[in-house]
Amino acid sequence: MQKTIVLDVVGLSYSLIGEHTPFLKQWFAGKHQATIDPMLPALTTSVQSTYVTGKWPSETGIVGNGWYDRTDSEVKFWKQSNKLVAGEKIWERAKKIDPNFTVSKMFWWYNMYSTADYSATPRPQYPSDGMKIPDCYTHPGDLRDRLTQELGTFPLFQFWGPATTIKSSRWIADASMLVDKWHNPTLTLIYLPHLDYCLQKFGQDFGKVGNDLREIDDVCRDLIQYYEKQGAEVIVLSEYGITNVSRPIHINRILREAGLIRYREERGLEVFDAGASPAFATPDHQIAHVYINDPMVYDKVRSMLEKTPGVERVLDKEQQKEYHIDHERSGDFVVIADAESWFTYYYWLDDARAPDYARLVAIHQKPGYDPVEMFMDQTNPLIKLRAGYKLGRKLLGFRYLMDVISLDATLVKGSHGRIGTAREHHPVFVSSRNVGNSLSATAVYDQIWETIAAGVMA
Repeated sequence: MQKTIVLDVVGLSYSLIGEHTPFLKQWFAGKHQATIDPMLPALTTSVQSTYVTGKWPSETGIVGNGWYDRTDSEVKFWKQSNKLVAGEKIWERAKKIDPNFTVSKMFWWYNMYSTADYSATPRPQYPSDGMKIPDCYTHPGDLRDRLTQELGTFPLFQFWGPATTIKSSRWIADASMLVDKWHNPTLTLIYLPHLDYCLQKFGQDFGKVGNDLREIDDVCRDLIQYYEKQGAEVIVLSEYGITNVSRPIHINRILREAGLIRYREERGLEVFDAGASPAFATPDHQIAHVYINDPMVYDKVRSMLEKTPGVERVLDKEQQKEYHIDHERSGDFVVIADAESWFTYYYWLDDARAPDYARLVAIHQKPGYDPVEMFMDQTNPLIKLRAGYKLGRKLLGFRYLMDVISLDATLVKGSHGRIGTAREHHPVFVSSRNVGNSLSATAVYDQIWETIAAGVMA
């Protein structure tokens, strides 16, 4: 089978290719360029799962980056077990034809306990004292030790949070090339998240994101030139494009004001209680799953949502079928924002009573996605000193709470997740194969398969 590299440059659209991306501009010019029709939801874990299975979220079950577990009565975001993804993976199909086929899955999501031969994914250590220590999880287990010895510890705090830099994408790229040198996998899937950060923070403001574009262009150059020397076919794609937004919708505050949100008061703070709430939302960029625990409020909630400024569509279970997002994990309603809007998870009405995790980078505790985790609290002129003090406590071995994150959702200038965006903001698909001008998300699987199976009958 043909050695193939799938390079996922998150947030990349053709609107970003130009003076700040000289290598990609030139490389793209010699390849076939297509766009991928945005799927619902246009979110990392959902799209990646579709790319590697050829199945829609209604089949894979990955209806977002998180959802409400109706059995546990808990909202669960950013889980990592590959067993959550239903459907045969592309490398499993390949192994049936060629037992010598191997795959390296470098930081694509749902990367734990998969059938991939080699894999790495962010996985901090959480000691019992409450600390969070940068680390990654790999298969085989000793791969982490070898990568750490060569590259240093995975830079977790540069991967997500207010300190994000190119260092995390560079580490992933270097790790991918090392795995290739050590094991020579047939298929390598590489996730480069760098543009996700700057574009959500600043939108498509080239004065602010130009340097980030140059940085990711350099990383892509090094990867592509390395793999082409190995005789590999390289596919560059993305999951979604990021567009400018200006209006956060506090969907859970709207539901709370209607008496539908429940919380526990703990030490004077309000802690979200999903299981006790008659209705609530799990926001995820420009979509939100709304779950109804009390059937008596179903019609009331739908009417409220449809009247909410910034809401473009409200899909019930039957309507979700048209968009391939109907699944037991999806909300009773899937709510889609308009082009200018996105959804916050905020449910408190007074910032003084916000839960402690609101001011933390706490992706597993929050009942929704929070891009404001990329911003320190701008209202505190001493916030950097506070962060330094907290870091000092950490280094000295004392308990600490890195509560430095802003609660100002208007800071976010870019988002994604909806469909109906302009073509220049669609995700990209660039390869040596002529696939036409556009393809569906499920057809991406077919194109990857045809590339790796070159000359081999399925």
